[in-house]
Amino acid sequence: MRSIQLVFKMFVIVALFFSSCKPEAPAPPAPPVEERLAFTNSPDPGSSIFAVLGANQDFTITVSSALPSAGITASISVVKELDGSSVFSQNLNSTVPSFISSIQNLQNGVVCNVTITLTSKSSATNTVSKSFKVARK
Repeated sequence: MRSIQLVFKMFVIVALFFSSCKPEAPAPPAPPVEERLAFTNSPDPGSSIFAVLGANQDFTITVSSALPSAGITASISVVKELDGSSVFSQNLNSTVPSFISSIQNLQNGVVCNVTITLTSKSSATNTVSKSFKVARK
């Protein structure tokens, strides 16, 4: 009888031990990593100064990477090269890969630096910028 009680107690202890050793829940899947933003603008003046014929100039911005599902914010800034004063700025939201921005208020003979910055709406660290120069003839 004593040996039966001892076996029963051992069984209970082993059962309690194994019931407390539950397998860990699997780790949740990692969120998908967003592709780094990349874009082109047209016309693309490259390293030369882009000659504009009027006070306004349209540029087509095309996202060449995968477009984030939440879309992007495009920030366009135009400042005078001489003193850094602002000529024009614009913020656009887009969920399509290609859109048009119109730079305005360009003055005759004034060289300006244009900076286009795209930022993902779902990941603020996913950002890309391009700069070029324009001057109205």
